[in-house]
Amino acid sequence: MKKTLKLTLPALAVAGALFFNACNSDSKKTAATDTLTAGGDTTKTEAGIAVPEGFTATIIAKDLGGARHIAVSPKGVIYVKLGKPNKDGKGILMLIEKDGKAEVKAAFGGYGGTGITIKNGYLYASSNTEIFRYKLNDADEVADTAKVEKIVTGLIDRHQHESKSIVLDDAGNLYTNIGAYSNSCQIKDREKGSLGKKDCPILDSAGGIWQFKADKPNQTYKDGQRYATGLRNVVGLDWNKQDNQLFVMQHGRDGLHDLFPDLYTVQQQAELPAECMYALKKGDNAGWPYIYYDQQQNKKIVAPEYGGDGKKEGDAKFIDPVAAYPGHLAPNALLFYTASLFPAEYKDGAFIAFHGSWNRAPEPQAGYYVVFQPFKDGKPNGEGKVFADGFSGSAENTAKGSAVHRPCGLAQGPDGSLYVSEDSKGYIYKISYKK
Repeated sequence: MKKTLKLTLPALAVAGALFFNACNSDSKKTAATDTLTAGGDTTKTEAGIAVPEGFTATIIAKDLGGARHIAVSPKGVIYVKLGKPNKDGKGILMLIEKDGKAEVKAAFGGYGGTGITIKNGYLYASSNTEIFRYKLNDADEVADTAKVEKIVTGLIDRHQHESKSIVLDDAGNLYTNIGAYSNSCQIKDREKGSLGKKDCPILDSAGGIWQFKADKPNQTYKDGQRYATGLRNVVGLDWNKQDNQLFVMQHGRDGLHDLFPDLYTVQQQAELPAECMYALKKGDNAGWPYIYYDQQQNKKIVAPEYGGDGKKEGDAKFIDPVAAYPGHLAPNALLFYTASLFPAEYKDGAFIAFHGSWNRAPEPQAGYYVVFQPFKDGKPNGEGKVFADGFSGSAENTAKGSAVHRPCGLAQGPDGSLYVSEDSKGYIYKISYKK
């Protein structure tokens, strides 16, 4: 039996927003609901966003460009990966924070992309086809920006789901998403009625997570391992130290009604399928493109391209998500909170940055917020909550999908503060707590 875990929304959340649903292995099936339920008290901060009472939020940097993922070193140096190089041709910014503001001290890396992380004295960063690393000095700064190691090269970029997010474990391994260059592996991508390709060939080199060595230069596909497959596109991922396991957030497929109007209504297309959190072990298969996860039925459902009708259940060989959220909200970052600054209930839980939807019509668009998902013993537990809201600028902006700011990256600072990057205007937010 599966249990549906409800996500509550704060009082200021936009009317019409959906419950999120999470699931684990010993639960009771219940249906999703569109009813808005108020969560705990929130406070609108000087940064223009709302956070739970006791928390503060400030804007520490503005107008950086398309600030995708973000990393903060043990000594507080902030690194920002730009989706595209700035006017000077640089794709990585190094910022020093002082007196509540973060100023750019250096810019380097002549490539765009999304992934950036820090591990064992190195800064790792990705383009859409390669992964690099830079040595940090004693101040956690990249002193010699010209001295760069190319760790992985030759990854696929077919201009769809091309970003390469990265994370490292404690055993010297690096993990990267290689997104599927397709919506659902149709013979003719995104064409009405087109069926799925047999034994989807995309999965040979994309649609999953690949594992490489963290310190071996110039690795290619033949040097890595396909760690997990059946994942359409992962932008948010993190390593859960509680159970020493990789967790990822998948972007679910699009176009159920547009592609198969005889099987799905426009309402179903707006709400389905779920955006899923998976806990991965080596060899796992999450099922894309053959199945999707329906958070309303709490079931894996066979994709229409592969003979599904919206009700036929998927093969048990495909793993279940550990949490499932409403469709099309675009989870772009996942961060396990390991510090002690925030109240105890946040310890070892997960923050998720939802970039926001563009394709929920006729329903209002939704997302553009940071969610907190409680964990217990390394697995989602209890009700999730919208933790930071209001990035869009207004309820009207959210409903129209015209958000002023769109959360994209998350990082934990050395003092336990939470940093949020957004890629519309290049703002960096810092969220803290006063005990």
